[in-house]
Amino acid sequence: MSNELKETGVEMTDNGVVIAESREPLPAGVKLPIYMDNHATTQMDPRVLEAMLPFFGNVFGNAASRNHAFGWEAEKAVETAREQVAKLLHCTAKEIIFTSGATESNNLAIKGIAEMYRERGNHIITQVTEHKAVLDTCKKLEKAGYRVTYLPVQANGLIDIEDLRRAMDEKTILVSIMYANNEIGVIQPVAEIGKLCHEKGVIFHTDGVQAIGKIPVNVQTDNIDVMSLTAHKIYGPKGVGALYVRRRNPRVQISEQINGGGHERGMRSGTLNVPGIVGLGAACEIAGAEMKVEAERLQELRDYLKAKFEKALDYVHVNGDMEHHLPGNLNVSFVYVEGESLLMGINDIAVSSGSACTSATLEPSYVLKALGLGDDVAHSSIRFGLGRFNTKAEVDYVSDKLIDVVSKLRELSPLYEMVKEGIDLTKIEWAAH
Repeated sequence: MSNELKETGVEMTDNGVVIAESREPLPAGVKLPIYMDNHATTQMDPRVLEAMLPFFGNVFGNAASRNHAFGWEAEKAVETAREQVAKLLHCTAKEIIFTSGATESNNLAIKGIAEMYRERGNHIITQVTEHKAVLDTCKKLEKAGYRVTYLPVQANGLIDIEDLRRAMDEKTILVSIMYANNEIGVIQPVAEIGKLCHEKGVIFHTDGVQAIGKIPVNVQTDNIDVMSLTAHKIYGPKGVGALYVRRRNPRVQISEQINGGGHERGMRSGTLNVPGIVGLGAACEIAGAEMKVEAERLQELRDYLKAKFEKALDYVHVNGDMEHHLPGNLNVSFVYVEGESLLMGINDIAVSSGSACTSATLEPSYVLKALGLGDDVAHSSIRFGLGRFNTKAEVDYVSDKLIDVVSKLRELSPLYEMVKEGIDLTKIEWAAH
């Protein structure tokens, strides 16, 4: 590391990540960098790792080997995990199919249902703010001759149930609407959506990744037929997930997308990832036991963070309906500040910007655009994902640091200065360059 970098208090790690070192002594309980991106992934809970460790060593059998003790022990562990997942969702163990993660679960659900029910119809309904694992799967099916309706969302991020009702026709076979959004944290009226689907004889699939383990999810009272989940969003390992598939009222059938040994009731062939499945089960069990207390703590921290921003800064725009909202999510636009510049100023804090780098051009988040936000506001947004291991001391450090950086960036912003002087930016005719 160069002397120039040292003098500025910036450190570069071996893999090229730049970490800003604070010149001031850090507050008690704060260690840099701080992780607040728990919607992207979560740190594995040590209790989950402890449950998994034996299956990387002496307990190494194939769960499909049913003629010796090594296989029996692995199979028993898998079935225990299946029951742990089912208990969290309020379904039976036979309705849980293990996969490599939620992307595979979404693909299996949507493609598998579309293929199985093709003779009944070819119309699928989803929404514009879905995860790419759903949107891109639907785009693929459109190329295969299916019709897909992409419902708009309201300014608060929620769909209008009447839009869904109007979109349904006699050829509709599947509705796929996510339970909670990964960017803005809004929780859709899932039970109402499922009830409408059942009235119309349509299968209801939901991407439950962000909701499961964070808020109570009950596939019976929520009227869910098929649901995707993954371990790494609930303090479990990466590379393992599951699909809930309803067996009664109605019985849902899914055409397999991976062919092989007929594992997982013929829906998903492939040797089971026993350590990962054990980890998913343990993560679900912990979530079930601790969710209520954890959700209350995270909501308190989130509201505290939000209040600090709103007290210290003007032109702070909170994105998404805050009444129907995940406890640990806060998506905020700091208007008149460019998101990437803001991220550079807080590079000792792991959060997500409302913009994503694609094809060398910076595009604003399609989710935020769907809410009706302009490019300038969408580009200035930051997603905070509070999780199990975040503390109040960290929230204080993050809020203070961000308030300081936003204030300094706005001092350099001619647009902010003009707005403060009462100039209406919408009425300015900008000269072309």
